Amino acid sequence: MSAVTPAPSAPESRPPFQTLLRRWPTALALLLSVPGMVTGGSGGDSAADSVEMYGEALPLLPLLYLIVQQLGKPRLTWPVVGAGLASIVALRALDLVSPSVPLTVIALFVLVLGAVRGTPHGPVTFRIQAAGAFVFCALALAGLAVDPDLGRYLVAAGWFFHGVWDFAHLMLKRLDGIVSRTFAEWCGVIDVCIGVELAFLL
Repeated sequence: MSAVTPAPSAPESRPPFQTLLRRWPTALALLLSVPGMVTGGSGGDSAADSVEMYGEALPLLPLLYLIVQQLGKPRLTWPVVGAGLASIVALRALDLVSPSVPLTVIALFVLVLGAVRGTPHGPVTFRIQAAGAFVFCALALAGLAVDPDLGRYLVAAGWFFHGVWDFAHLMLKRLDGIVSRTFAEWCGVIDVCIGVELAFLL
């Protein structure tokens, strides 16, 4: 008499609260990206100030990836983010130079350091990060240098496509592990939201 094979059990459904906890980076990004928070909810000088502010901050995005890649420790992503945001606040308060300039210089320094010393993730990944740094820094500098109406779209494109860049680091095996996955998820959502609002809701 043959033994009866038990039917496979259905996969346990995850409670909604646990699912929300796992997706906290997305929830936080959406909360911070409520329409109007980017631009202040008004046009004119406020909108122009928003474009300038986000244009100055744009080089920080690829710089974070470069620094964390060079460190080779994704767990340091959030501390590096905190230091980067603090540096932007300090540079804007001093009002001596646009934050985009020193951030771009630091990015170039880290690129040279990576080219000379190598990186924990290998030369191919380093070249991908270097290409991203050049593109996003160029969009930021161009967006701040040209007519504000055109600059708005360049800065918006930089933020939007950096969101795509973040999601690539979640989905592509070669890029996974460069930065913390929670940061890549949070940054991807908030970057896309900022890019869309800068482009369409000013």
